[in-house]
Amino acid sequence: MEDGKNANPLVLNPSDLPTRKRRASARDDRPNGASSFAYPAPSFANDPFLRSTSPSSLGDSESDAEEEPIDAQEIYDLIATMSDPEHPITLGALAVVSLPDIAIKPTIPNRPNSSLQTVTVLVTPTIQHCSLATVIGLGVRVRLEESLPPRFRVDVRIKEGTHSTAEEVNKQLADKERVAAALWNPTLQSFIKKMLETCE
Repeated sequence: MEDGKNANPLVLNPSDLPTRKRRASARDDRPNGASSFAYPAPSFANDPFLRSTSPSSLGDSESDAEEEPIDAQEIYDLIATMSDPEHPITLGALAVVSLPDIAIKPTIPNRPNSSLQTVTVLVTPTIQHCSLATVIGLGVRVRLEESLPPRFRVDVRIKEGTHSTAEEVNKQLADKERVAAALWNPTLQSFIKKMLETCE
């Protein structure tokens, strides 16, 4: 392909993609929504009934929501349904994003109990010379920054060895000022808006 476009990308069967959403929807036919919750059962290592009952903790449901654990599967479910800017196919089906390429780690390694966490997503373009790799990275970053609580930092990078200018694209995606400036560009805004239209 001389123009750098991939006219015939490898497309995965959507039913083969990992998700909690499909499992939850498959159970929605049960009475009163019974067992429609598809997340693993809580371990109750920390007894939820032993919470402090002080007035400040009772009225602070917002802080409880902020501390809700988020895992790689939940991150994948947020971004896998995004549409590719070149193809009417999702990033998950094109394997541009995949579950093994998502990691969540403490933002401050020497403080593992800190609530600050960094979500790292490695993006695999469909071809080595993909001209829209930066746009895809920006779209993933925007989706996560809009969806996750503020305690999460987002790090989106091109997976090593999958793109001819990965180092340059990664510098752009890591530079907050360049990202902010890019998001003011009407052309990029329209690409990202189109990518987000298929999000569930």
